[in-house]
Amino acid sequence: MCLGVVGRIEEIRGDMAVVEIMGVQRDISIVLVPEIKVGEYVMIHAGFAINPIDEAAAKETEELLRQVYGDIPL
Repeated sequence: MCLGVVGRIEEIRGDMAVVEIMGVQRDISIVLVPEIKVGEYVMIHAGFAINPIDEAAAKETEELLRQVYGDIPL
């Protein structure tokens, strides 16, 4: 089973970005979503941002993940 998580773009460095995922920062590739901007949310899978997601959907997804997995760092 594959699981995508949502993250907020904190910083962009070329084709890479720093994202905040449930309180943890990670580096990810944004090569698949070059239009993304700082402050926007993305769905992330296997270290790649795969599509933009609106803030309301991002918050809902994060809450569902917390209900299932608790506050584990991803």
